[in-house]
Amino acid sequence: MSRDRYVQLIGEVCSVVGLSDPDYIVETGAIEVEGFYIRFDHYEEKDPNGLYLTFHFGSVTAGRTLAVFRLMLEANLLIYAIDQAQMAVDSETGTAVLLVYLTMGEDLTGESLVGICNHYIEHGRYWQNNILQGTDEMFEGIASGNFNWIRA
Repeated sequence: MSRDRYVQLIGEVCSVVGLSDPDYIVETGAIEVEGFYIRFDHYEEKDPNGLYLTFHFGSVTAGRTLAVFRLMLEANLLIYAIDQAQMAVDSETGTAVLLVYLTMGEDLTGESLVGICNHYIEHGRYWQNNILQGTDEMFEGIASGNFNWIRA
């Protein structure tokens, strides 16, 4: 039943955003939205009702890694803990990722899933523009430790 629910949700997402081949998305588990790579994972044996989203935000600039890790930790503790989400660095690619856990209950629809994706894409845009790719001056202001960068 849960695999069927996963396939149904992906089909609804494709319908909402106008993608014509939901089978391809089910097979690959990935889409690209506004330059952000989003992966949909479902583990039938381990968590039959769980849906895991991975948002790839971009590469961590050399020389900023330690400060970015600290900002990710602050975000995990102060923002994402409420959402069952967490920031991390993908060990294989070195990219900043946001991992989100959702339960595939009846209240989760394709439309609400698209809304969740759009919400986290906005977070990704902020991370890209201000932390991962920002000028040194902008980055130093954000990484100063005064928590002004956190937007709830």
